[in-house]
Amino acid sequence: MKNFTVPTREEVSPANQAIFDNLQKGLGFVPNLYAYYAKNETALGDYLALQNRKSTLKAKEREVINLVVSQVNGCRYCQSAHTVLGKMNGFTDEQILEIRGGSASFDAKLDALAGFTKSVAEKRGKATEESKNAFFEGGYTEANLIDVVMVIGDKIISNYIHNLTQFPIDFPLAQELSEMNA
Repeated sequence: MKNFTVPTREEVSPANQAIFDNLQKGLGFVPNLYAYYAKNETALGDYLALQNRKSTLKAKEREVINLVVSQVNGCRYCQSAHTVLGKMNGFTDEQILEIRGGSASFDAKLDALAGFTKSVAEKRGKATEESKNAFFEGGYTEANLIDVVMVIGDKIISNYIHNLTQFPIDFPLAQELSEMNA
């Protein structure tokens, strides 16, 4: 079995070292996911450009998508990272667990978004009519639909990278949904 490792700053290209330096300044550390992308000359910069693109969605809405998709794809790294980010965006632990399950009973609009996102992710883009109708009835637009799919795509990339490599999780480990019902 191949052992996947996270590169250090010294092991990546000068261009990626500069990105590491910016991440260190902005976040206080370089998350292992980002560092792993730097094994490829352009992937880290490309991924950050995708992640930081302008969006019609608010940060809190993007976190709903990130949490739902990371749960659907079973990515413990992203569940953990986005639990931290979800809290930074004002969600409680209980709300985060509910969102990961595909609903948000505490907010009708976010509930429509969570349900739609879960349907899109589980059905590989062929969301149910019910979830699409709820999404649009919740106040979302076709421009928002495009941005939801862009965020889902972003999250699928990172979920798959971690699911394939299983490098160490450098965030507090998120609670398993099954633990919630125990």
